[in-house]
Amino acid sequence: MLETLRGEKILIVSHTAERILGEETEIRIEDLRAKADQVYDDLDLFAPIASGSYPFDGMVIIPCSASTLGKMANGIADTLITRVAAVCMKERRRLILVPRETPLSDIMIENQLKMTRSGAIVLPACPGFYHRPKNVEEMIDFVVGRVLDQMGEEHDLYRRWG
Repeated sequence: MLETLRGEKILIVSHTAERILGEETEIRIEDLRAKADQVYDDLDLFAPIASGSYPFDGMVIIPCSASTLGKMANGIADTLITRVAAVCMKERRRLILVPRETPLSDIMIENQLKMTRSGAIVLPACPGFYHRPKNVEEMIDFVVGRVLDQMGEEHDLYRRWG
């Protein structure tokens, strides 16, 4: 996402996500941070982006944990990620949530519905297969491409249907 997205990129990585990154990928947190223009700690509620007066187009939470989704769906803004999401909703800015967990409980589905009704876009990390991906990277590119589609960004990450 950070490699493809145009414009200024601001990154917030939760402390849990930082640990998961090391467990599930070969990506070093320093390399991830280097792809962003600005990086903020998830506990820094005084960061400029925590204010509705800070100009930004939108936010993508990728991946979005069930915990973060639950907090946002219930108006809890106790981290920078959840605070910026609240700013997106109150200022009517684009908010795209990419949950990756499966299967889903009733509570998780209800939280996704609440967020959708509040204006967020819930875009599960479900790759398409009509473009016949050959590897995991092409499956990831499909999901990232769908996020970029929702943001109105042009890309060539996958072959479109038809």
